[in-house]
Amino acid sequence: MTATILGGLISATVAFAQIPPSNSTPGEDHTAPEEAHKQGPGRFGGPAPSAPQAPGVNAANLPDISEIGIADVPAAVPQIDSTPAREDWPAYGRDSNQSRFSPLDQLTPENVGKLKRAFVYHTGSKPGPGQANKWAAETTPIKVGNSLYMCSAMNDMMRIDAATGKEIWRHDAGVKYQSIPYTAACKGVTYYTSSTIPEGQPCHNRIMEATLDMRLIQVDAETGKLCEGFGFGGQVNLMQGMGESVPGFVSMTTPPPVINGIAVVNHEVLDGQRRWAPSGVIRGYDAESGKFVWAWDVNNPDNHHQPEPGKFYSRGTPNSWAAMTGDNELGLVYVPTGNSAADYYSAMRTDKENAVSSSIVALDVKTGKPRWVFQTAHKDVWDYDIGSQATKFDYHHADGSVTPALLVPTKRGQTFVLDRATGKPLPEFPVVEKPAPASTMSDDPRSPTQPWSTAFPRLAFPDLKESDMWGMSPIDQLYCRIMFRKARYVGEFTPPALDKPNIEYPGYNGGSDWGSMAYDPQSGIVIANWNSTPMYDQLITRKKADALGLKPIDNPTYNPAGGGAEGNGAQADTPYGIVVTPFWNHYTGMMCNKPPYGMIEAIDIKTKKVLWSRPLGTARANGPWNMPTGLPLNIGTPNNGGSVITKGGLVFVAAATDNQIRAIDIKTGKDVWSDVLPGGGQANPMTYEVNGKQYVAIMAGGHHFMMTPVTDQLVVYALPDEAEAKH
Repeated sequence: MTATILGGLISATVAFAQIPPSNSTPGEDHTAPEEAHKQGPGRFGGPAPSAPQAPGVNAANLPDISEIGIADVPAAVPQIDSTPAREDWPAYGRDSNQSRFSPLDQLTPENVGKLKRAFVYHTGSKPGPGQANKWAAETTPIKVGNSLYMCSAMNDMMRIDAATGKEIWRHDAGVKYQSIPYTAACKGVTYYTSSTIPEGQPCHNRIMEATLDMRLIQVDAETGKLCEGFGFGGQVNLMQGMGESVPGFVSMTTPPPVINGIAVVNHEVLDGQRRWAPSGVIRGYDAESGKFVWAWDVNNPDNHHQPEPGKFYSRGTPNSWAAMTGDNELGLVYVPTGNSAADYYSAMRTDKENAVSSSIVALDVKTGKPRWVFQTAHKDVWDYDIGSQATKFDYHHADGSVTPALLVPTKRGQTFVLDRATGKPLPEFPVVEKPAPASTMSDDPRSPTQPWSTAFPRLAFPDLKESDMWGMSPIDQLYCRIMFRKARYVGEFTPPALDKPNIEYPGYNGGSDWGSMAYDPQSGIVIANWNSTPMYDQLITRKKADALGLKPIDNPTYNPAGGGAEGNGAQADTPYGIVVTPFWNHYTGMMCNKPPYGMIEAIDIKTKKVLWSRPLGTARANGPWNMPTGLPLNIGTPNNGGSVITKGGLVFVAAATDNQIRAIDIKTGKDVWSDVLPGGGQANPMTYEVNGKQYVAIMAGGHHFMMTPVTDQLVVYALPDEAEAKH
């Protein structure tokens, strides 16, 4: 009983990294879909082809980049992330496999308790006077040689001494506040070695990033100065060919991978705005010169060139905002996609869009053509876009054969294990199509089946029941039971409806999100942290959306406080808006489903067994009405950000809303060390070595929608010299 009461002290207001707060639902609406179609002017009027981009969309006023053929792209030299030095962390996920596994073993369960802060580095990026807090750095530094390279939440790049934290250089990217979509975030940078500039010359080794205002930038790794031979003075305008847009509608937060000399870029398109949002096109550029090589435009699949003057990439297509994974051996890039614009209404999508939404798409890096597609949700109207980066690994079959494989986590808590050459599920990890609920919307039928991974343990709890509803008091529980009864819920894939709310579980911040998974290739152990956070959704008529003030971001009367990114959305150009809230008690700000809300577990990929599973996060910084309780009880809070595994037998993870980083013994699942961070640890940690000393780094930048403290601090830990000497 005590644990249940204490568990109730977790506040849902910290739960959702991408949800503007909403404290009301529209209630029942008995308007028929046929009637809803008649409401509102200009229902399906997309931007005119001649509509100009708003000032600031081409952030540096860069000229258009020219196009070259793949035969003119210089042959690439091997990159350091393919065979990283033992002491380094040269890529976002450490290596080109994106494994998040380090071979370092100085830190062990026996000595990690002596870990102390070695230094704190300040990026200088946090809200300024008069600026609303939209910050969530989400940064993972990379480490090459004796230097850390990283980006701030607003895309400034810096090189710092990996042993002392002393800044060596800084590049001011000049990103303006107006270009922030709903989050100022930069997850990382890319280290690239040139094949055309000799060693020792400027820009032989480069640092590359993609920015919130849609630029691709390269600087010299040694000095931080722009690489003049890349694009125009070191920059490429990625809004070229995108057509009408405004600052903040389209942005980039992940490090672009380079595969066989091709830098591949994706981007996020702000959710919930309009059916004819900017394109989700994926593009490849020559990593040496910045020149355009190919595009994959979903609705123009046979045209891989840049649009001609007066033309633009097809609008509203599925975008890809998560980190991509490259495969030099197979010449592929694995692209995690979302659904088409207007997330909760699919009737206006093309067959081509439906075929590739919420999927992993393997693109040929020479041509931009898909080699294979694996879909994780059909006709997605639940915002089940893939936020996780896929992990490459070699799967050893019982007969001794080896298959190059891909680990694909999803928000559904379904994890798919695919042959990365073909996209087919491995025989040991079959995928079956199970019946799914039918639509209540006559104008928007749902897929009759959905894919389920039957062998890999599911990262979710069983379907919700009314008896699962609870609260701090019997009155709170009754309130949540009433909400449960008022909504439609028939299990996973309960479709959106117009007449009443629907409960979405797993919610779109459920399962695995952008923190992805960590994989130990030596033991075959997967570490996964995940969320259990249902949503309460409802379609609304255009008339009601207008009454709520829901306007798309490119509308002159747009009000950011009225919803837009991930919560209430205008879904302009369609018959319906959408209201999305957490499934919570609106008065206390606590979830209606019982805790835990955040979990972490170890899975043996060979046996497909869960080795241990436990709640992640304590109640110390959370509580009703968003008041911290100070209680250390580990009952599981929402979390965003991933983990790292070390050969020393440790898992390092922050992510949870208790603002702590912890070391977990990978054998037992028990905490063996923790520290309270100055801000929220909503980022992926990393580890590296300098002069024989192992360090652990975490960006404690916080997260505005997770309601964790926002700072500009990178916190780095190591053993004190005397403890290291005893190792």
